[in-house]
Amino acid sequence: MVDRRVAVLSSSDCTPAMKIDDELIERLATLSKLRFEGDEKDAIRQDLERMLDLVESLQKVDTEGVEPLIHMTDGANKLRRDELGQPTPQEEALKNAPSKDSYYFKVPKVISNPGN
Repeated sequence: MVDRRVAVLSSSDCTPAMKIDDELIERLATLSKLRFEGDEKDAIRQDLERMLDLVESLQKVDTEGVEPLIHMTDGANKLRRDELGQPTPQEEALKNAPSKDSYYFKVPKVISNPGN
């Protein structure tokens, strides 16, 4: 039988506190396709530092003998059977669209080709 429990690290197993600097914020901005300027960078830095402080404080909690959670509750999903109904007519579906093109919803482009 395979033991599938999650290993819990003690605070001594963790690396020292991460340094939040402009380079890291720029890298995160690039990865998330966001742009932070001036006071926004300071606010993001403060938020990230608070998050890391929280994680650091959680690492100090004694979890010896505590089983890892797989689900937050003991409840099960209550599923329903799929039911066939009348489809929404195209004209009605497009009626409240902020932008449309004949028969389709128009949405902003979110994926770009790096070569173009």
